[in-house]
Amino acid sequence: MNVQQALNKLKKEGFKFTGKRENLLHLFAEEKRYLSAKDVLTFMQKLYPGVSFDTVYRNLALFEEMGILEMTELEGEKRFRFSCSTTKHHHHLICLECGKTKQIHSCPMDWIEESVEGEFEVTGHKFEIYGYCTECQTLTVQN
Repeated sequence: MNVQQALNKLKKEGFKFTGKRENLLHLFAEEKRYLSAKDVLTFMQKLYPGVSFDTVYRNLALFEEMGILEMTELEGEKRFRFSCSTTKHHHHLICLECGKTKQIHSCPMDWIEESVEGEFEVTGHKFEIYGYCTECQTLTVQN
């Protein structure tokens, strides 16, 4: 997903185009990591001092519902990032320090579905691996 694709999707679905929404989308285009609503609010308040948490959160929820953003939960807090451009099934490695992600193109569900065949109907799943990227490992060792 990129900014133009997201704006086109909003327009196609009948949602109003605003400068705030475009700036929010540009933030996600520039950041290659998951962002909390608080991160987004801090960024948006620099541009729009009166913007509320509710406004930010409503837009994040809308963008997730529309498939523009992906959501995960880290340390009990929802975090968001642009949806991946690939339509191929994949999962992510997520750095707990900086939030960067890396795609994994294999899926453990292949084995799990085979092992429960006929006993359980899987309707969806989410698989994420948490740890520390190379840069954050280096920073941790230096401190």
